[in-house]
Amino acid sequence: MNQLPKLSGFHLQNDNWFAENVSLLDIANQFGTPCYVYSKKALTQAFMAYESACLRKDGTRRARVHFAMKSNSNLAILDVFAQLGAGFDLVSGGELERVIAAGVNPALCVFSGVGKSVQEITRALEVGVKCFNIESIPELSRINDIAGQLGLVAPISLRVNPDVDAKTHPYISTGLKDNKFGIAYESVLATYAAAKSMPNCNIVGIDCHIGSQILDIQPYLDALDRVLLLIEQLRDQGINIHHLDIGGGLGIDYGGDIAPDITLFANTLLNHIEKRGFGFLDVIFEPGRSLVGNAGVLLTRIEYLKPTDAKNFCVVDAAMNDLMRPAMYDAFHSIVPVVNKSLLAETYDVVGPVCESGDWLGKDRLLSVVSGDLLAILSAGAYGSTMSSNYNTRPRAAEVMVSDTSVHLIRERETVQSLFALEHLLPK
Repeated sequence: MNQLPKLSGFHLQNDNWFAENVSLLDIANQFGTPCYVYSKKALTQAFMAYESACLRKDGTRRARVHFAMKSNSNLAILDVFAQLGAGFDLVSGGELERVIAAGVNPALCVFSGVGKSVQEITRALEVGVKCFNIESIPELSRINDIAGQLGLVAPISLRVNPDVDAKTHPYISTGLKDNKFGIAYESVLATYAAAKSMPNCNIVGIDCHIGSQILDIQPYLDALDRVLLLIEQLRDQGINIHHLDIGGGLGIDYGGDIAPDITLFANTLLNHIEKRGFGFLDVIFEPGRSLVGNAGVLLTRIEYLKPTDAKNFCVVDAAMNDLMRPAMYDAFHSIVPVVNKSLLAETYDVVGPVCESGDWLGKDRLLSVVSGDLLAILSAGAYGSTMSSNYNTRPRAAEVMVSDTSVHLIRERETVQSLFALEHLLPK
């Protein structure tokens, strides 16, 4: 990969990179580095690309977008999508509390995840989530028991594992039979029959999610056909499915990737559902990365340029604790100088200060830079901040959102003192 991703919220102007109409240099000077910067315009355009497929010309709805908030759960980003009419896909009790704090109606939330605790299920039932996506038979029994104790009926959907290869990184593939997710395809009908007999469960839907950073539409169609066959078989058994959750996982362009057009992707799946005779179903998309990935960048400042006999290192103040994807997935992110300079370009490994050889952000990058310059790590809006940590007692980065000429601080930089505020010395 050596070309830049296609971006709508960030651009180069007079040799300076801008977020909408604000220079990244000004943002770094005001808020420091490392710093995540998001474009409200880019968030909105990505959402509307889905929405244009979800709405018919007469205004009736073919489908609804539920943002997969594990990709980025900042309250301001949740609020942007809520104002646009999104629902939410969440995978923990903490994420449930985040959507509530953002003012979202829990009835717009689907609760996924393989390890829902008693406390999480109880809270979700009490606030009235739209649906639980069930990942195992023991979870189904637990939810039925807890709902009974509360005198409630739990709306449930089974997450089907269709055993379809999404051809993505093994860590983010979720639809194969040896993955931990979902109910095995061969067990789905029997599990729905068991759910139908449970007095405190109400079957409302069926769910499927096959992975992340998927760049080919065909695996979605393969999985969809397998799920639609199940819906037919369930109907023959007297079990009617009301909504079909087809998951998320659509890939983005990180620089040289050929990512499907969002609207074309959504229309292809929705048209396929209608042609198969299932247009009566309420359809749910659960995009995450494709909504936020290219709507954010990570700003970082060069601390040192370190030449060695083996290679040149560009040591920056961001690290693997700020952006885990390269170290964890061997993931590629385009990296650009915030201000272009007429300097001799050198090839560098861009690395952070964390005490690990795995602490790298980009390898073999041709950069025209000097110590003290700013870099922008592109396509960092998804799984950047949400996967960050405090390894090496490093405060997590500040986050800002740009809207035209306005810049809003949406997450303050942590202080070192806040990191050990809950810790205690032993008694003397």
